[in-house]
Formats: sequence, structure tokens, C-alpha cells
Amino acid sequence: MAASAFLLIASFMLVLLLLSHPLGKFMASLIEGDIGPRVAGFERRVLGLAGASDSEMNWKQYAIAILGFNMLGIVLLMAILMLQGVLPWNPQHFPSLSWDLAFNTAVSFVSNTNWQAYSGESALSYFSQMVGLTVQNFLSAATGIAVAFALIRAFARPSGKTIGNAWSDLLRITLYVLLPISLLMALYFVSQGVLQNLEAYQHITTLEGVQQTLPMGPVASQEAIKMLGTNGGGFFGANSAHPYENPTAMTDMVQMLAIFLIPCALCFSFGRVVGDSRQGHALLWTMSLIFVVCVVIVMAAELQGNPHLSALGATSNINMEGKEARFGILASSMFSVITTAASCGAVNAMLDSFTALGGMIPMWLMQIGEVVFGGVGSGLYGMLLFVLLTVFIAGLMIGRTPEYLGKKIDVFDMKMTALAILVTPTLVLLGTALALVTPAGLAGIGNPGAHGFSEVLYAFSSAANNNGSAFGGLSVNTPFYNLSLAVTMFFGRFGVILPVLAIAGSLVAKKRQSAGNGTLPTAGPLFIGLLIGTILLVGALTFIPALALGPVAEHLQVWLAH
Repeated sequence: MAASAFLLIASFMLVLLLLSHPLGKFMASLIEGDIGPRVAGFERRVLGLAGASDSEMNWKQYAIAILGFNMLGIVLLMAILMLQGVLPWNPQHFPSLSWDLAFNTAVSFVSNTNWQAYSGESALSYFSQMVGLTVQNFLSAATGIAVAFALIRAFARPSGKTIGNAWSDLLRITLYVLLPISLLMALYFVSQGVLQNLEAYQHITTLEGVQQTLPMGPVASQEAIKMLGTNGGGFFGANSAHPYENPTAMTDMVQMLAIFLIPCALCFSFGRVVGDSRQGHALLWTMSLIFVVCVVIVMAAELQGNPHLSALGATSNINMEGKEARFGILASSMFSVITTAASCGAVNAMLDSFTALGGMIPMWLMQIGEVVFGGVGSGLYGMLLFVLLTVFIAGLMIGRTPEYLGKKIDVFDMKMTALAILVTPTLVLLGTALALVTPAGLAGIGNPGAHGFSEVLYAFSSAANNNGSAFGGLSVNTPFYNLSLAVTMFFGRFGVILPVLAIAGSLVAKKRQSAGNGTLPTAGPLFIGLLIGTILLVGALTFIPALALGPVAEHLQVWLAH
């Protein structure tokens, strides 16, 4: 089993690096605007038709464009969901969603969270799935990447006032990165048996004579961008555990690779644009080391299983509960780590059925800000926030002014960094506390004790960090949870984006200075160790008490009782 686990992890990382390196080089050309005169002319015409300019923006203009664009997306998607009953492509005649569920879903998909308090095959029409959700899967992913582009430019440019044009970035990312790769992935998924049609649901009689309804729909097209854009919202309620979404071991591997593809490629892009590939490699090493350790821990926990099974006479106590037999322990464990390290939220197994420690690692990966590869764009700018914090701490230890890539880090930068890092833990802890002291919040808890606490903590961790996965076992389609989680998702997304853009505006105005004898090297093993230590320290200071009440307490109850 250890050999199989090693081969799975090693082969995944090897293929990921081989695929992401050329993509990172291509995205670097988009960041630098190296697109050629014909493509630039095409972009100007498209933006002109939309009434937008291709002029460079300062950080405030960029932020207003990003925020306004996404606010409009929330309004339009909510309208589609609330008018679903009278819109076309609804062969099952599904009714419109309630206002609170429509609001929750709209904020969820626009914020790249894709939290789903409904089951897609029994609640949403094809129009809602395609025109509503799939479109936002592209646009929310493009938003995160665009913000990362802006921050990279701020580090790379010698001095200036602008960080790019938001409309050009959104257009380039969508047309040249997300659409082509999604098309190829969708065609591959169809070849493997993933559905792609607009037919009504099929009513059949099984060999046993039982009547059964088989759901249909345009699944492959949504599945591709769901993974590539680290969105995670499934066409079906079972998500990637459903055979119509994820039928084979090969589609499972492709989905896992797709989740990390752009976040990994952006590390290469970052190193290329700032003129030092070692900086991108350092970020990649940091992410990879944490990822591999977390995968090993989850695999070990699930293989160790539940000791009570042995007491009941079972020949094996490995934890196959809630997992698909076609994927098994190892692939299910790795999928759970990948989807929570990134802000994807797709699942190929029921996380509620994982062991206490096996479920704690995915929860913790979200709580540290999903910076281990992370979401498309958001993972990189989240990791760079920790880089700035690490540089600042190191500067205090050696008594020198902190700087990174020749840019001095001042008080304003650290205030914005602290704000961006602390906004999500604040939302998680306050939201969990509110749910546990109000009757409406307690009414949704189906499991008593430590596990029920973990379900609530996981839900708000998922919402605040724009992941979208859930433990399960928690009834969240209520006005209380729909509204509280929607607010958490919104501020978890834009409460980080705005400080990041403010940092970009501050950094781009500073002149890049050459490294001197007192400059802290930020590309070697020592800095990688400091960066990992900073991430672990922030995670420990904010969430150890909450984790002790949930998964740690549950683990001790299971094993001490045994």
C-alpha cells in the first residue's frame, strides 16, 4: 500500500509540473501584454463594443471594476434562479428557487465558492446550470486570476501608478486560457462517458422490474470549468462521486490535475515576470511540501480506519465508508486534500464519513487560507501575503527594513497584509459561534457532540475561504444558513481581494532596488522553511482551540474508548 501511495503522489506531481510549466510561460506573456498587434487590435474592438477602455488602471480603478463586475454578476444570477420556472430549457419543469436560496447560490458562484444548499439534478434547469452557473464558473475564475496578474505586475514593474486593465485581463484569461482548456477537457470527459445533452430525464425499467429515473443534462461542459477554475459546484448532488460526472479512474486523475493546473502554472508565471524563476520555484516548493505531507496524513488516517470495526469482528478496519470503490482509499484521500488545498470544493467521497484526523486536514487546509496551490489566482496572492508577513518577521529578527524583490515593505503594506490574512479566520470563528448560540443555527445540526461541532466549523471554514465543500450532516437550506453563509462567502472573497489590490497599488509605486549584502534571500531552503513556519504559526494561533473542540476531541473519543 505504501508503494501504491508513493507512485500515485509522485506520478501526479510529475504530470502536474510537466503540464503547468508551458502554461505558466504562456500566462506570463498575458501578464506582460506580449500578445501581438493583431490580438491587441481584436481586444480593443471587443472592449469598445462593450463600452470599456483598454487604458491602464490604478489599483482603485481596478478594484472598482472587479467589484462592480462581480456585483452585477450576483444580481443577474439571482434573477435567473428566481425566474427559473418561466425560463427555457427546463424539461423537468423545476420551480424557481426561494429568494434566500437564490441569493446564497448567486453569491456562492460569483465568489468562486460554489457552495450548494441544493441538489442540482432535482432543483436546477438546464438554463440555470448553463447560462447561470457555468458562465459564473468562468467569470469568477477569471476574477481571481486577474487579481493575481495585477499583484505580479506590482512586484515586477520598476515604478509606476498602474497595475493593468481589469477588462483586458478578464477578457484574455477567459478567451485564451479558460475556454480552450475547458473545451479540450469537456471533449475528453464525453469520450469517457460523462453526459452532455439537453434531453429530458429518462424513465426506465431495470432488469429487476423497478422504475428508475436517469438524470440527463449538459454535464461535461460544466465539469471541465468546475475543475479548471477551482469552482467545485457539481451538476449532481453527489458531485464528482457521481458516475455521470466522474466515471473512471482516468477522469478522476484528470480532474485532480485540472484543479492544480493553473495555480501551479501561476508560480512559474510569477518567477518569469519578476525576472527570477527561483522565486516562483520557492513558492512551488513550499506548496508542494505541505501538500505531500497532508496527503500522507489523510491516507494514513483512512487506512488506519476505525478501531471499533475490529471489535465488531471485521477483518479490516480501513475506512471505506462514504468512498467510491472505483477510486478506493488512496485516490479518495488525495482528492480530498487537493480539493481543499485549492478552493475547489469538488468531492469524490463523503467527507463526513472520513476519520476525525482524515477530515481535520482538509478543514485545516481551508483555514490557513487555501494557499497550498489554492484557487486560481487566489492561491498565489494568498501565498504572497504570507511571503510578505514572513519577510516582515525576518526583518524584525535581523534588524533590517523588510523588502521583497527589491520592494520595501512598509507599514501600510503590513496593515493590508494583516487585514487580508485575518479576515477569513474572523468570519469563520464568528460565524461558527453565531450558529452554535442561536436556535436557527442549532436546528440544522444533525449529529451531536464533537462531530456536529466539526460540521458547523467546516461549513463556515468552507464558506469564508471560498471552497464550497461540506462535511454533510448539516441542514443548511434554511434562511439562517443561506444568509449567514452568503455574507461569509462575500466578505471572504472581496475582503481579501481589496487589500491585495491596495498592496499592489502601494508596491507598484516603489522603485525596485538591487539586492545588497543585508538583503534576505527569498529563494533558498532557509526562506522556504521560514515561510512554512509562518503559515503553520498563523494557523495554530487562530484555529487550534476550535480544532481541539471538534476533530481532535472526536479522535480522542474514538481511540481512547477503544
